Amino acid sequence: MRLTLRLVILLVAVTAAVGLLFAVFEARSDRRALFHEVRARAESLGPYLQDHVEALLAPGRSTDLQNLLSLVETRAGMFGIAVYDDQGNPLTGTPGLFQVLNRTPSVVLRSIGSNAGSSEFLKLGRNSLFLYALPLHSGPSTVGAVCLFYDSSYIDATAARDWRNALYVLLIEGLLIALITFLLIRWRFTQPLARMAQWLREMPKGAGLAASPFPRDDFFQPLAKEVEHIAKTLSAARASAQEEAHLRASAQALWTAERLRIHVRSKLRGSPLFVISNREPYSHVRDGKSLQVVVPPSGLVTALEPVLLACDGTWIAQGSGDADRETVDERDRLRVPPRDPRYTLRRVWLSAEEEDGYYFGFANEGLWPLCHIAHTRPIFRTTDWESYKSVNQKFAQAALEEMKGAESPVVLVQDYHFALLPLLIKSERPDARVAIFWHIPWPNPQAFGICPWQRELLEGLLGADLVGFHIQSHCNRFVESVDSALESRIDWDHFAVSRGGHRTLVRRYPISVAFTGAPGKPSPAAPFDRDAFLKSLGIQALFLGVGVDRVDYTKGIPERFRAIERFLDKYPLYHRQFTFVQIAAPSRTRIPRYQELMTEVQAEADRINHRFAAPDWTPILLFGSQYSHEEIDVYYKAADLCMVTSLDDGMNLVAKEFVAARDDEQGVLILSRFTGAARELRDALIVNPYDTDQLAEAVRMALEMIPEERQARMQRLRRLVREHNIYRWAANLVSDLAEMRPESGWPTPLPETLGKTESTEKTDR
Repeated sequence: MRLTLRLVILLVAVTAAVGLLFAVFEARSDRRALFHEVRARAESLGPYLQDHVEALLAPGRSTDLQNLLSLVETRAGMFGIAVYDDQGNPLTGTPGLFQVLNRTPSVVLRSIGSNAGSSEFLKLGRNSLFLYALPLHSGPSTVGAVCLFYDSSYIDATAARDWRNALYVLLIEGLLIALITFLLIRWRFTQPLARMAQWLREMPKGAGLAASPFPRDDFFQPLAKEVEHIAKTLSAARASAQEEAHLRASAQALWTAERLRIHVRSKLRGSPLFVISNREPYSHVRDGKSLQVVVPPSGLVTALEPVLLACDGTWIAQGSGDADRETVDERDRLRVPPRDPRYTLRRVWLSAEEEDGYYFGFANEGLWPLCHIAHTRPIFRTTDWESYKSVNQKFAQAALEEMKGAESPVVLVQDYHFALLPLLIKSERPDARVAIFWHIPWPNPQAFGICPWQRELLEGLLGADLVGFHIQSHCNRFVESVDSALESRIDWDHFAVSRGGHRTLVRRYPISVAFTGAPGKPSPAAPFDRDAFLKSLGIQALFLGVGVDRVDYTKGIPERFRAIERFLDKYPLYHRQFTFVQIAAPSRTRIPRYQELMTEVQAEADRINHRFAAPDWTPILLFGSQYSHEEIDVYYKAADLCMVTSLDDGMNLVAKEFVAARDDEQGVLILSRFTGAARELRDALIVNPYDTDQLAEAVRMALEMIPEERQARMQRLRRLVREHNIYRWAANLVSDLAEMRPESGWPTPLPETLGKTESTEKTDR
């Protein structure tokens, strides 16, 4: 209150001072204008009167002169007129003038002496007068002067009135400004700050993050962001501490981001860490005149960022944002995260031609369909292969530049975009410990043999010390492919490949999601209103199914739609009772096959909706846009079932995201047996997505499952995902790599004439 009062007083004082200065300036201007006005009147009348008085100075015409003076005085509204001789002695004047005028004004003598007009202001008793004198002539001689007297008291009166009005205005303005300032400060500052104080006071109780205490406008936006960031950081720290305490109390060893950070520090023992991926963890895009930071919805960022935060590592990735170049230094680096920089992002720039050949060409028209059994023929072009090699070399060069001077660096390479990278790095830095994780399936040796450059790809991958896959069957196929295509020694008992004196371990690391909630622990968020959510979508059905996928031919979206059609055919009772929402984010739209698939998916949804058309009911809602994790999470919570019908998938995190979202322990997961997730999530309804009737029957079973069984299944699924979360995945990967011994030199590759060792039975281990 005191601060508000001081601010109000200060503002009123400053406003009053400024207003007073303007009032002084205005009063002086008005006074000057009035002076000019009376002078102009005198100078206009003076020459006329001068001529007539000169004509009436002859002897015997004094009466005429007196009448003239009286007439002019009356008509001109003057105080008086007087005529003087050449010595300044009064000759005649208007009645009563000489009674108040006891001496000859100096202006008269100046006019006679200078033979020119002269003026002055004279204080006469209570009257303020303006005098204007002109010389009188008789031939060439000056014989006297005529003086015009104007009452100028009104000028002072006007000035006094103006000052009085100005003071009244200043007083009223001061009161209004004080009132408005007080209300404005209270409304715009005091109340928001009070809300912030209350918001922060509630935080220790676990509240405070439901809504921002600040109005969403430009003034408070920077402060609001900072306060919310601090609050979220404190809330996350409190949640982590509570979770750790709960886990200790229940004797559980759940992996969390904090536990991962501590684990990584102990394992790396100061060795610098480098992560290489195609997608960057933060990109900068231009939004009008401002720059926006975009965090891609990627599980990879969730998994690896705690590792990099723990050891101040370096993430090397393609710069893809349209404002990325504006935010890096001269070495293409910047520190991230933006609000709390704790590791380095090194951006690599690719031309449009390089991206077309390396990413859209070889990686996604070649390797992607080759590794997925989805009946799309891979396309291999020599120009794409050359771009792929060139980009891998460019990333290798960037990595080597970042590793310069580092001792025993640890390198995590991500996915099929960089199959050649491990060998390129290891050839220059044998002391580096290099791992590559292959996030997509690995095909059988016969299928992989289609690739014209299979040997180069395998040699590049075997440059790593550790090659990771999601499931054991992918490890088996990889080693079988090596055994089929390259001269090498294979240790099937330990799943290791030795080639040219270098040993590569092949391990499975099932990736997961960041699910750390304790069992039975309610969500801290506000209660979810399912009915309101369905109403916002215009859905009046009783049951809701959901599918979340990129538009990709491996995801089985058309097969899913046909199964829903079959379900509605077999069970008409569910007409107008069941709606399926498909979130289909566009993907790789520059590739013709993906363009065709988007058209096919839309056409299939339209056909089914037209067939079962009914008032106020649409069987399939297709949303073809990008959604954030938070937006998708609402659909997961609202759904009675989630369908994951991939035709071939390395893992498929949608299945695990759905499980993690269901803190109500409800909902049923329908899961393709051709996903890596099906190896773990055995309490889902496991289906063959090519079997339309089986998939339709799974929908019916999910909707009619008794609540007790539904809850028991979800509890088991959630326990598995909770215990095998993404932090555990990262910890296992980093641990195995960190425990490897760096090599002192890169050995010479084995000559191809050497024979291969006999391999033992290759089973799914």
